[in-house]
Amino acid sequence: MMNQTRKKSEPPHAVGVHQEWLCLQQRLNSKSELSVNGSALTIADVVAVSLFDAKASLTSDEECLRKVNESVSFLERELESGHVIYGVNTGFGGSADTRTSNFERLQSAAIQHLNVGILLQSDKGNTDAHGSKNELLRSHALPSPIVKAAMLIRCNSLMRGHSGVRVSVVDSIMKLLAKDMTPVIPLRGSISASGDLSTLSYIAGAIEGNPDIFVKVGTESGQKIVPASEAIKLAGLEPVLLQAKEGLGITNGTAPSCAAASIVIHQANQLALLVQLLTAMGTEALDGTAHNYHPFISAVRPHQGQAEAASNILRFLSGSKISPSDRTENDGIGLAQDRYALRTAPQWIGPQLEDLELATRQVSTELNSTTDNPLIDAVNGHVHHGGNFQAMAITSAMEKTMTALQNLGRLIFAQSSEIINNMTNKGLPPNLSVDNPSASFTCKGFDVNMAAYAAELAYLARPISTHVQVAEMQNQSVNSMALVAARYALEAVEVLSLMAATYIYVLCQALDLRCMQIEFKRRVQERFGGGAILYGIVVEDSQGGRSPAITDSIVNALLQRFDQLSHMDLDERCSVAAKDTVGLWLEEFDNSDVSLTVEKLRKMQWFSADLLKACYTNVRTENERYQNTPEYISPASRVVYDFVRKELNIPLNHGVEDHPPLLMRLRSENRDTSNKKSNGVNRTNEGVENGVNGVKVNGEQDDDNDMAVRGRILGTMASEIYEALRGGVLHDRIMKCGAEAGLWE
Repeated sequence: MMNQTRKKSEPPHAVGVHQEWLCLQQRLNSKSELSVNGSALTIADVVAVSLFDAKASLTSDEECLRKVNESVSFLERELESGHVIYGVNTGFGGSADTRTSNFERLQSAAIQHLNVGILLQSDKGNTDAHGSKNELLRSHALPSPIVKAAMLIRCNSLMRGHSGVRVSVVDSIMKLLAKDMTPVIPLRGSISASGDLSTLSYIAGAIEGNPDIFVKVGTESGQKIVPASEAIKLAGLEPVLLQAKEGLGITNGTAPSCAAASIVIHQANQLALLVQLLTAMGTEALDGTAHNYHPFISAVRPHQGQAEAASNILRFLSGSKISPSDRTENDGIGLAQDRYALRTAPQWIGPQLEDLELATRQVSTELNSTTDNPLIDAVNGHVHHGGNFQAMAITSAMEKTMTALQNLGRLIFAQSSEIINNMTNKGLPPNLSVDNPSASFTCKGFDVNMAAYAAELAYLARPISTHVQVAEMQNQSVNSMALVAARYALEAVEVLSLMAATYIYVLCQALDLRCMQIEFKRRVQERFGGGAILYGIVVEDSQGGRSPAITDSIVNALLQRFDQLSHMDLDERCSVAAKDTVGLWLEEFDNSDVSLTVEKLRKMQWFSADLLKACYTNVRTENERYQNTPEYISPASRVVYDFVRKELNIPLNHGVEDHPPLLMRLRSENRDTSNKKSNGVNRTNEGVENGVNGVKVNGEQDDDNDMAVRGRILGTMASEIYEALRGGVLHDRIMKCGAEAGLWE
C-alpha cells in the first residue's frame, strides 16, 4: 500500500537518508572539487563543504559562464537606455522613489547601510573594552559552517545568470571559501524578507576589503581572525569595487537561511531514522511485541509515513529473540497490549517523516534557485521586479522540521520514562539499578534530564512566522523570518540529540538488564525442574502423586510476583515473592490426596526464596563480567549497542559502587589489603624490581584499566554518546550495517 500511495519520484524517507549519506561519502572521498554551476547543488554538497571542508570552485563550463556574462551585458544596455531598474539606479525598499546615475556609489551605500549587526569584540578576536571577558555574553557571530554554506549557496545562485553580477566577483567569494576564510557575520538582524540582507552584506564587505569587517582564517596552527583588508591580501585577491547591482545582487538572497536549513534538515532526517531504530530497541527493552508494526495495520490506513515507519521498525527488529516477529499472542499477564509509546509509534512517527520529506524538497529546491530582485532575463530581454527573496519556503520547511523534531522527542521521552519506571517496565529494577534499589538510583537523573530536554524542545517548536513585524518604512509588511526559524530549528536538533544520546545510554542499560532477567528466569525454571523439586518437598516421594508438571504455573506465578516486587532489595524481594505464592500451593493441592502441613509450606517458602536469591545473585555476578545481550537483541539494535559498549567503551553501570569516589576508595582498600597480605612474602626479582621502579604489577594495572572504564560519571558517558552522534560516527555505522542487511533497498 505504501508503494501505491507514494510517487515514483519520491523514495521512502529511509532510502533518501541513505542516498544522501552515500552522496556525502562520495563527495568527501572524491579527489575532484565541487563545481558550482547554479543547477546541481545538493544538501550533501553543502554539508560536505560547510562541515567537512570539502573543496569547491566555480564551474569552467562555457555555457554557464556565457549566461552570467550576458546578464551583466544586458543590464549595462538597459541602463544606457535610461530604463529605471530597482536598486541599480533607484534607492532601496521604501526609498526606491529616489534616482541616481552614480551606480557604483549606490552599491557602496547598499553595503554601508546593511553592515549594522552587533558583534562582540571577542567575535572579532579582540578582548572587550575593559580587557576582560564577560562569560554571560555568548557569541553573537553566526557559526562558521553556516557562513561557509551561505557563501557556497549564494555563489551557486549568482551563477544562474539572472543577477547581473560579474563572474570575477563571484569568484572572489569562492576563493575566500576555498582558502578557509569565512567572514565574521552577526547572528541576528535578518528578517529574511528582501533576502538575508544584513547577513550577506558582511560577505560583500569582506571582498570589498573593508578593514572593519573581520574574517576567520584557517591556518596550520589553528584559526586566526584578521580584518578583511588583510584577509584578501592573504588570499592573493584585490579589493572588489562593486558595480551596478552587484551589492544588491550579493545581499538580496536567501542563502544564509537556506544554508542553516540545509544543515538542519540533513541532521533532522538522520535523527528521524535513529528514532525508529531506538523505538525497535525500546520494544526489546520493554519486552514488547513486534506485532505493533504488522503491515496489515498500516495497509488499512494507508498513510505512506505510517507504513514506512512500521516497516522500518519491524525490519530493525528482525532477528530479535526478545521481540520476535512471530510472537503474536499475549501471555495473559498484565496489559493485553503494549502502551502507546510503542504500539502507536508508526502512527506517531509517520506524519513526521512526511513533513521532513516535504521540508527536504523545499530546501533542495531553494539550493538551485535564483532568489534576488530584480531578475534579469537576458534571453528574452526583460528585467522582472518580483519577490523571490521572500524566504517563506524555508520558514515553512523549518517550522515543519521543528514540529517533527519535537514530536520525535516526545516519543522517545515517553519510551524512556516507561523503561526507567519499574511500574511500567515489566520487571526491570527501578531506575535500571543493577544493585539494591534502596540505595542506588542509576538512571533517575537521566529521567529528570529527559523531562527538561523535552520541555525545552517543545518551547522551541513554536512557529516564528506568527510573530512577523512590519519593517523598513512599512515596505516589508510581510517577512519570512526564515533565518531565525532555521537557527531555532538548529537548536531543536541539538536538544533532540541530547535526548537521543541519553536514551541510548538508558536503552543499553535496560537491554542488559532485560537479558539478565531472561537468563534468571531460565535458570530458575531449570533449577525447579518443571516443578519437580517443589513437588518433591511437598509430596516427599514420587509414589501415587500427580505429575510434577502441575507446579509449572506456580513457578511462573513466583517469577511474576518477583517481577512485581522489583522495587525491593533482593533479600526482601525473594522472601515476599515466595510468601505471596503460598496461597497458590494451597489451591493447587486443595482437592488432592496430598496433605500440606504448615511445616511443608514453610519449607517450600524458604526453599523458593533461597533459590530465587541464589539464581539472581549468580546471574547478576556473571552478567557484571560478561553481557550476553548481543545474543538476544536484533542485529540492528546490536549496531548501537556494540558501538556504545565496544567502541565508546561505556560499560554496564553496576550501581552506586560505580560512583567514581566510591570506586577509588574501593580500589585503595583493595591495594592496602593486597599489600598487607604480601608483606613479608618473597617476591620474584622481577616483581621487586617493578615495585621499586614504580611499574605497576598486573593486578594494579587491571585496577587502573577498570577505573578508566568505570570511573566516569554518568553524564560523561552520555556526553561521549552525544558527541559521537553529533559527529555522524554512529550514523555512519547504522548506514553501513543497514546497507549490508539490505534495509535501504
